[in-house]
Amino acid sequence: MNFLKSDLTRNFAIGFLAGALIMLAQIGPDLIGSPIPAAAAETVQ
Repeated sequence: MNFLKSDLTRNFAIGFLAGALIMLAQIGPDLIGSPIPAAAAETVQ
């Protein structure tokens, strides 16, 4: 069970970092363009 000690945690860390980078690549353009969306109000009838 020695292979579970370092390789498993290292693979989880690499997977987490890769997932975070992919997520930031997907969300990044929206954050640069308009970090806070404009408020829009509707009239109540």
